[in-house]
Amino acid sequence: MNPYLALITVKVFRTLAPETQRNLLFLFLTGLCFWTSLTALLPTLPLYIEFAGATQQQVGLVMGSFAIGLLLSRGILGQWADQRSRKLVVQVGTLAVAIAPFGYALFTSLPLLVAIRAFHGISVAGLTTGYSALVVDLSPPEKRGEIIGYMSLGVPLGMALGPALGGYLAEIFGYGFLFLLCGLLGILGLICAGQVREELRYKVRLSPKTAAPPVKLSRRFFKALVGMRWSLVKSPRLRIPAIILLFVGLVFGGLTAFIPAYIRDSNVGLNAGLFYTAVAIASFIIRLLAGRASDRLGRGFFITCSLCCYVLAMMILAISQYNWQFLLAGLAQGAGGGTLLPMMTALVADRSNIDERGQSYAFCVGGFDVGIALGAPLAGLMMTVVNYRGLFTLSAGFLTFALWIFITLSSKDIEHSMRFAFGRGEDAYSLIQKQ
Repeated sequence: MNPYLALITVKVFRTLAPETQRNLLFLFLTGLCFWTSLTALLPTLPLYIEFAGATQQQVGLVMGSFAIGLLLSRGILGQWADQRSRKLVVQVGTLAVAIAPFGYALFTSLPLLVAIRAFHGISVAGLTTGYSALVVDLSPPEKRGEIIGYMSLGVPLGMALGPALGGYLAEIFGYGFLFLLCGLLGILGLICAGQVREELRYKVRLSPKTAAPPVKLSRRFFKALVGMRWSLVKSPRLRIPAIILLFVGLVFGGLTAFIPAYIRDSNVGLNAGLFYTAVAIASFIIRLLAGRASDRLGRGFFITCSLCCYVLAMMILAISQYNWQFLLAGLAQGAGGGTLLPMMTALVADRSNIDERGQSYAFCVGGFDVGIALGAPLAGLMMTVVNYRGLFTLSAGFLTFALWIFITLSSKDIEHSMRFAFGRGEDAYSLIQKQ
């Protein structure tokens, strides 16, 4: 790492209290174990499902069922994060990521794989919701983007280690050994999450007028879940972030399901895990820079740039014929994802009160969940009429439309939206000065 970047990383954390530094350290280790476990299966699980006898459409179905668990759990876990404990929600996520790999190892029938993959989706709902809310709680508002950027480095680090390691272990030792390692990493993440000491100061701000009743696992579950989502749908400050993430999720779902097979069938001699390593490298570098800069320049400019990177990645994949082109596409995708997700986390935090932060994040990222749920099966259906190149060409079109929506609708009118999207104006919906 560049010494200057290392210096500013240490400097910002030295301004925090020792207890806060400790909590952030254990949170980071939790995230690193989690993402390494999860991403180790990215280049291998679609091929494992094919090995078990599934067709391309069935591969898309199984991979897409991951989002079923996300959709069914994101809302309730978001409310738990606000009303009970952020730490509890993180532990739910790490427990799910520890259990799911053992399910893949034990069962190969299509219905059971769908069920296990759906259960696996709970892991991301829990980890991302609780983790993001905790990080924001521990971050001073004026340094929020910077600390979120640094704390999100566990994603590219895990992605750098996981896919390359997963591809290697599956090839040398087989799928069983890989699933065992992924499960053990999840257990280690659960242990690290248990070391976080949560300060429940955000509960003080809840009042009978603003706090929703605790959600119980009963007949009120569905009503509470839908009610939370509907109330946030009506909020203009959160609607567009959710829509943007919906489009990105649609593309990401198809990409995750079919990029390993695309690389294999292209006969370019590239380990699919190296594609994800390229994604991780770009994501790591951009997170070091974008978070800190966004505190000064605003979130909108960086979200615009991230969507442009996503469009570029899909266009490169649509014409790729050589291994270096796949790696270049991975770098572009990594730059897009490494910018978009931390910026959206910071944007949602800026636009949310502390007592609704978990639910706001759950709603917006719920758009991403819906996209993934629809993206993989939709991509599998599209593969019956187009080839891989056609699939990624259409993906570029989806993301271009998302970019247009953000540029024109991200604020209260077109003028303010364009100024915000290009870094020429402040966020009209930000509540940061009130926090």
